[in-house]
Amino acid sequence: MASLDLTFGAMLIGVIVAGVLYGITCSQTYYYFSRYQKDPWFIKLIVVAVWITDTTHQALVSHSIYFYLITAWGDPVALSSLTRTLIAEVFFNFLTGLFVQGFFVARIWTLSGKNLFITIPISILVVASFASGFSFGIMGASLQNFEQIIAFQPICVAFNALTAAADVIIAIVLCVILHTSRTGFSRSDALINKLIAFAVNTGLLTAVCSCLALITFVVLPDKLLYIAFFFLLGRLYANSLLATLNARKTLRDLSTSQELSLSLRDIQPPTTASMSTPSRGGRANDIAIHINTLQESKHDLESQYGNSHKHRVEEV
Repeated sequence: MASLDLTFGAMLIGVIVAGVLYGITCSQTYYYFSRYQKDPWFIKLIVVAVWITDTTHQALVSHSIYFYLITAWGDPVALSSLTRTLIAEVFFNFLTGLFVQGFFVARIWTLSGKNLFITIPISILVVASFASGFSFGIMGASLQNFEQIIAFQPICVAFNALTAAADVIIAIVLCVILHTSRTGFSRSDALINKLIAFAVNTGLLTAVCSCLALITFVVLPDKLLYIAFFFLLGRLYANSLLATLNARKTLRDLSTSQELSLSLRDIQPPTTASMSTPSRGGRANDIAIHINTLQESKHDLESQYGNSHKHRVEEV
């Protein structure tokens, strides 16, 4: 084993940061169920499943670090061995990733108008990423110590590379779909810009984490830096899903406030002549302009975010 700073020290930092992110996951989960009680049952089921796998993973990595730093401390043989909980956490980490990536693929399926040529290749990539990680977990059950992990370097490289590739492609496809949904109206285009930035940021975090785990494993295979990044991967997936779901109301409120402020600015104050000699036709025209402005803004927003699902914001 290498120095403690780059082995169990790195693992400890990974568990601590993962614990902080798990707290954010719990907060976001509570926020989701308190604000989006009318969501479809299958979305709620995904959120529950992600929270369960994330909670189980946090418990497993916490037990692992406790074993190495407390129970087995001072025992060189035990410190170099692989605990069963450290192997088991791999399965739950990749389950979390599968649920979240599957959710994003379903969004692409809906937003692309159920385009199989776009959805199927991404689905294959997501399944391949999960299958490679799951295979590593099964093979890892027979490992006895950390040094033996190096023998599985090809499959470790494969699942980290596939995971990063899937996240990047999902983010790119979402951005392209949103970009092509522009209509030229400043209000809806501004909202689409926010959604594009949101899609890039959520996909970028998990992709960067996967790349860092890949790089540290290839460059420093005898250290445990890669495990620290791997611990964070599931938390980032869970929070990216929940942040996407929880941002919908804020985006809808923002778009509504922009509509109202614009419609109020469009109302011109009456002139003295119109106040002294009101014209029935003039008043009708003023009212018609105001109504049309609101209808145009509302139609613009609903055409972009799905009238059948209240707003397409809820899908993105």
